[in-house]
Amino acid sequence: MKLEGIYVITDESLVNGRMHNQIAEAALLGGANIIQLRDKSCTDKHFYYEALKIRELTKKYSAIFIINDRVHIAKAVNADGVNCGQGDLSCKVIRDLLGEKAIIGISCSSIEEAIKAETEGANYIGFGPIFPTCTKTGCLKEIGLEMISKVKNTVKIPIASIAGINKDNIHLVAQHGSHMACVVSAVVTSQNMQKTTKELVEIWNNHKKL
Repeated sequence: MKLEGIYVITDESLVNGRMHNQIAEAALLGGANIIQLRDKSCTDKHFYYEALKIRELTKKYSAIFIINDRVHIAKAVNADGVNCGQGDLSCKVIRDLLGEKAIIGISCSSIEEAIKAETEGANYIGFGPIFPTCTKTGCLKEIGLEMISKVKNTVKIPIASIAGINKDNIHLVAQHGSHMACVVSAVVTSQNMQKTTKELVEIWNNHKKL
């Protein structure tokens, strides 16, 4: 499974009553290649049971399953990997816990952080915020599209661009060389999550061919 394409991050807080596994299944039906389970506030118990459901869904649809931050739950449900931030466990510790086959993504907002992540053994970089976003508290000021090209010319591992990506601007992310486009609210708040994901996939594929 390649680290490329549409990467949907689940968020139950954006639409009341919409569960992580429901978001994941709609995104997978729409053609998403990667699903990340992210929830900064729920209990480990809730997170674990949602992770179990999404693990089965991603197997069914031959997609990659990434857990945000909670390395112990990634190990418990046999997720494909984790995405961690600058203040989380180091790549070395995560690798020791999850093994050599685990996918490790590190969130970065500068070229220096990206170089450090690659040097320490990350498999990909979650790079952003590319555009303004309100789905994550304490988010940095947007860094812009040109930084995608700059970091791509600096590191060899794949780049997953994140923040504020939607149907109106995803083509720009593709054109600037990102390997993946991380999408949260554009999918999660859509009335038809499957249809929106499919549209994002089609736009992405059309512009990655150029």
